[in-house]
Amino acid sequence: MKYFRCEPNGLILSHMQSYTIGQAARLLGVSPDTARRWADAGRVATHRDEAGRRLIDGRDLAAFSVEVAQSGGTGEDDVSYTSARNAFPGIVTAVKLGDVAAQVEIQAGPHRLVSLLTREAVEELGLEVGTQATARVKSTSVHIDRA
Repeated sequence: MKYFRCEPNGLILSHMQSYTIGQAARLLGVSPDTARRWADAGRVATHRDEAGRRLIDGRDLAAFSVEVAQSGGTGEDDVSYTSARNAFPGIVTAVKLGDVAAQVEIQAGPHRLVSLLTREAVEELGLEVGTQATARVKSTSVHIDRA
């Protein structure tokens, strides 16, 4: 990051960081193609560097990321951020609700997955028999996402 001194009060200001389309895509949680389409459509402003690469100013990217979040998602299948990479998309085949806890079964192809979670989570996700959902497995934990 470059710094320069602003006269006459001597404040030190930083040069605004810019991001490549690929970097912006990673920060937004979308593919580079999606970020490129958004830039082409004028949804986020870009400029070119000396090498001809398209860049997005940090302030513009920050504002755009808030806009995307407030609009309810990226439009790219609304992929959620998680480190659980083993995803099993399937259909809910059973839901057993208790006072506090719940048990959800998902049939994902030949795989039957069962997860224990809170009743509140089941209700917030709207999980019921016949609902599409994705079981995400990490180590010994199973995370359920609404499809």
